[in-house]
Amino acid sequence: MKTFKYSILAIFVSLVTISCSDDDDNVYMMPTEPDFSGNYSQADQMGRPAVNTVFVSSESKDMFNTTIPSQQATNFQSMFQTNLEALSPAYTNPGDTNALGLDSATFTGLLATDVLNVSLDGTTTFYDGTNVLTGRALADDVITVELLLIFGGEDFTENPTLSNDNVDANDKEFSTSFPYLASPW
Repeated sequence: MKTFKYSILAIFVSLVTISCSDDDDNVYMMPTEPDFSGNYSQADQMGRPAVNTVFVSSESKDMFNTTIPSQQATNFQSMFQTNLEALSPAYTNPGDTNALGLDSATFTGLLATDVLNVSLDGTTTFYDGTNVLTGRALADDVITVELLLIFGGEDFTENPTLSNDNVDANDKEFSTSFPYLASPW
């Protein structure tokens, strides 16, 4: 019986090996230009990571994701404010502000327009202790900054257990050459 199994295995391996070809003429080549033919639809907005996830109610996700940024604050700011005030005790009293000096209405108006701002003449960072939301560097701790602005109160000290994701660095070093991303595992 063992001989029969080995014979079947040998035949299978032979067939697979014989059917392989070293013909390189039929190799699939990646196109050199992007293909924009067809119909595409926007499926997600993530200018600022986690903002959409936290502040957009589940029944409104599709609508938010397909709304152009210039209309997002008008259409979603009140939802963001309601959700922010329900989540964060840092905004429980009228006049409470975050470390940027923004009250809940102003802050959620900023967040509801889900774009990544970029400074054209200054430091590009999500937050570096001085500059805030002027862009994003790869090493910026975006989630912790967002948690600080949501839960940290006026001086980042309110609700310390909610104001840090405790992930302080990427798991691998970023490259020093373009595109600067870390190598894959």
